[in-house]
Amino acid sequence: MIRVAVVGAAGRMGTSVVQALEETDDMTLSLAVDGRDGLEGITSDNTDVAVEFTVPQASLDNVLTLVGRGVDLVVGTTGWTDEGLDQVRQALEQAPREHQSVFIAPNFAISAVLADHFAAKAAEYFTSAEVIELHHPDKVDAPSGTAIHTAQAIGRARRRAGLGPMPDGTQGAADSRGQVIDGVHVHAVRLQGLNAHEEVLLGNSGEQLSIRADSFDRSSFMPGVLLAVRTIASGSHPGLTVGLDRFLDL
Repeated sequence: MIRVAVVGAAGRMGTSVVQALEETDDMTLSLAVDGRDGLEGITSDNTDVAVEFTVPQASLDNVLTLVGRGVDLVVGTTGWTDEGLDQVRQALEQAPREHQSVFIAPNFAISAVLADHFAAKAAEYFTSAEVIELHHPDKVDAPSGTAIHTAQAIGRARRRAGLGPMPDGTQGAADSRGQVIDGVHVHAVRLQGLNAHEEVLLGNSGEQLSIRADSFDRSSFMPGVLLAVRTIASGSHPGLTVGLDRFLDL
């Protein structure tokens, strides 16, 4: 049995993770804590993998603390920066156990991971690309980690293809054009009634391709979370891994 602790267990995602663990036959819930206050009870003696779903302001400290205690992690909190990822890498280099692992996913929904993959493949063949992400109004970060990851993947694909800047005749300051990430405009919508949605629009002269992923319920994230826990528990991915696509046959 894989012993799993859930950090942020009282939150919306944490509650869903606890329920998903209870429905498996190869995992057991070792501890369910709400935020940093309960971290002192999580150690490598009672936990194989900790699943962390909290808020961006707390996640880095949570991860560094648990890495220092020899615990492997699956992290679903978004809002990670390159600086934060570098701190995790440095912590893993000094970790008390050999081959410790931290996995961070911008999104655990298989549909979103595939949409991101398809968008990166398609981006090499289109002169224009923009990302629209749509979420419920309680989401604390904007744009979403998934949208940032998608924009960065599109940017890398465009560089590989030798594509220059996208055509855009907008003049002057225009906040309505969205945040520019790696040369890609990203737009964030926060609307009551939504859950988690992303659309990538790609265009050439006379044609357009739309790639869209919709998660209508948090249950859509659970297969990805459980896949990540099993993979990290196997010890096959030491160090820091970012993105569920690394665990899929793509």
